[in-house]
Amino acid sequence: MTIRIVLICHGSTEALHRAAFPLDEELDDQGKRQVAARRGSMGDGAGRAVCGPSLRCRQTASGLGLAAEADEGLRDQDAGRWAGRALADVRAEDPDGVRAWLTDPAAAPSGGESLLALIERVAAWLDAPRDPGGGRLVAVTHAAVMRAAVVHALGTRPEMFWSLDVEPLSSVSLTGGNGRWRLRFPQTG
Repeated sequence: MTIRIVLICHGSTEALHRAAFPLDEELDDQGKRQVAARRGSMGDGAGRAVCGPSLRCRQTASGLGLAAEADEGLRDQDAGRWAGRALADVRAEDPDGVRAWLTDPAAAPSGGESLLALIERVAAWLDAPRDPGGGRLVAVTHAAVMRAAVVHALGTRPEMFWSLDVEPLSSVSLTGGNGRWRLRFPQTG
C-alpha cells in the first residue's frame, strides 16, 4: 500500500529566533503572518491531516485550514532540562554536553531524548501500518521530526541529521510505506 505523507514544519516562534530549545510556545507574529499567507495552500487533495501535539503545530495546522488531530508520534525532540534555554547559554554552562549532543547520536546529556531515540520514534511512526484511504496524509510537525524522517527514509547515518536545514513552513513529501520511502520535492507556486 502506497501513501504520500507531506511533512510541514510549524511556523516561526520566538525560540527559533533566539536559537533556544523550545517549550510549548505559540507562533510569533511573523509565524502567524506566514501561516495566514499560506492558508488554503494544501488544496482540495489534502486528505487526512495530523499534527504534533504542541501549541505551535496545532496553530500552524489550524492556520493552514487543516482539521488536524494531534498525534504524539509527531512531538518534538525532548530537550530535557535544556528546554526553554538558549543554545549559547547551555553551551557556556555545559560545553561537553553540547559537543556530545552534536556528535554522538546516542548521547542525551540534557536528560531528554537522544538523536537515535528520536529517529527510532519517527521511523516507527512513518512505518506504522495505515489505511492509504485518500492516499495522502498531511502532517504538521517540527524541524527535528522532519530531519529524522528524512534520515530514516534515506537509510543514512544518524549524523546526517545535522546536515539538513528545515525552515518554518517548509515541506517534504515521502511516498511509499512498509519501511520503503522515496523523497519527493513538490513544485512551488
